[in-house]
Parts: sequence; C-alpha cells; structure tokens
Amino acid sequence: MCFGVSIPFPPCYFSGMKKFVKWIVGMCLLPLCWALSRVVFFLARLFPAESSGWNNWAIPAGFMVSVAGFFLMPRALRTYVLAHELTHAFWGMLMGAKVGKINVGKKGGQVMLSKSNFIISLAPYFFPFYTGLVIALWYAAGWFWDLRGYEPWWLAAVGLTWGFHVTYTIYMLSQKQPDVQENGRIFSYVVIYLASLFLVLLWMIAVGTPTWCGAWELLRSETCAAYGWIGDAVCSVQGRFAAPRM
Repeated sequence: MCFGVSIPFPPCYFSGMKKFVKWIVGMCLLPLCWALSRVVFFLARLFPAESSGWNNWAIPAGFMVSVAGFFLMPRALRTYVLAHELTHAFWGMLMGAKVGKINVGKKGGQVMLSKSNFIISLAPYFFPFYTGLVIALWYAAGWFWDLRGYEPWWLAAVGLTWGFHVTYTIYMLSQKQPDVQENGRIFSYVVIYLASLFLVLLWMIAVGTPTWCGAWELLRSETCAAYGWIGDAVCSVQGRFAAPRM
C-alpha cells in the first residue's frame, strides 16, 4: 500500500545529493532523539501523581482498545487513508500550497498539491489527524456547553484515536512508502520520531503542570549532555588513532 503527494512540476535532478544531505542531518539529530525521549519519559512519570480516578486511565484504556482492535478486527484501511491524505492537504494549506484532487482507496491514496516539502510529505506519520479533530471539537463545544462531566470519555476518545494513528503508522511504515523513500529512511524516521514526541510534549504541557520554561530547560540540559557524550566518544576514538606508536 502506497501513499504520495503529487507535485505538478518536473522531478529534481539533484535528489541523490539532497538525500545524502538529509542522511547526514538525520544522523546528526539522533542524539536529540535520545534527549527528547528522556525528557518525555521524565515528565510522563509525573502524571500519575498529578491526577487520579478514571481520568488517569482514560487515555491508556482508549489506546489499548485501539491497539487490540487493530489485531482483532478487520483493518480500517480506507479510514486511515482518508486521514493520511487529509493531513497532507491540511499541512499543505498551512504552508501555502493549493490543494487539488484527493483520491482515497483501500490500496492507497494521493492528493494534488501545488508544492511540497519534507514536512508536508511526512506529516501524516507524526500528526494524528483524528486525535486533532477530537481535541478541536471538544474545545469548540466547550464554548457552548459545560463538558466537564464528560471529560473521561473525551480522554478515552483521544487515546482511541491516538492508538489508531500509532498502530496504522507503524504498519504502513513497515511497507515501502513514497513519502519516506523521497526523503530517505534515516531522515524520515528521525523527523517522524522527533515530531511525534514533540506533540506528546505539547500535550503534557497543555494538560499537566509542566511549563514551557521547565520543559525547555530540561530539554536543553539533556541535549547538551547527549551531544557532549558523542563529542567525548569521537575525541576518544580520534585520540587512540592519533596516539604515536612506539
């Protein structure tokens, strides 16, 4: 099953060089992946102490139901393809692209855009479209009605749609995807991983006690430590090779 963004202009003849540069960038971003993972893990440990009751389990419960449904029920491929192509279109519009025809089918889909970049190409793999829709509808409805009594069900819907996104994204990435091949595997996977964790971090800041300043300071510290460790390892290896032999 393949997905893609169709761009109405000739292919770039420097795609090989661009892929090589992106490979280097992807490798250079690997320590940042480790640092951001540690930050998210550290902040996630605070949540059980900050909340209680059903709200604390609503998102994990919805997530696990979605994962179980992926393995036990028929695959909702057309539903995923629709979200995939709409995400291309949504991020394309955010970046000034004109959206044309959208094709959706069980075996794949395609959307016509006037321009594209790596963010538009990879957005469906890190942006949970249905989760974003559930959150947007919740806050929109909150302007007119008091929904506090339904918060556990909303959180369960967030977990359900997020689980749908994660399971189908992993499934699709296990197959050849034009969006990934276009940008290179290392670069694509690193961007998807970092963007996904960043969205999780935003969610933690929005619904929990972590602040922007606190999260940023923690991320800065972990990033410096990760790149510092890499730098020390490189210098150590160079020192061994450069040491004079007696």
